[in-house]
Amino acid sequence: MENEVFHFENRNDWEDLGQGVKRQIAVHNQVMMLTKVKFEEGARGELHQHPHTQISYVKSGVFHYTIGDVVHVMKEGDSCIIPGNIVHGCECISAGELIDSFNPPREDFLLQ
Repeated sequence: MENEVFHFENRNDWEDLGQGVKRQIAVHNQVMMLTKVKFEEGARGELHQHPHTQISYVKSGVFHYTIGDVVHVMKEGDSCIIPGNIVHGCECISAGELIDSFNPPREDFLLQ
């Protein structure tokens, strides 16, 4: 059970998504997933949409974050919730890390 409920930083690999973005799946079960995403300055999370509800928390850095047709500057400590099927993305203004949670889990992340 320990491996199913705890996340230890050094036990999960970071996946290089290219163009200055890396992702690590922290923990997940059948109903939730928590990920960490590192961005180099200037890197983008291109506009996209998915059926999952997403919450993003800015652990560090500064981002221009787009949800639908609204853009906000988000910095350390800020967060947002993205309803399913809403177009969203971000541009990293100052290198940083996002903590993202998904409900239901992103099965597509597990297949990569």
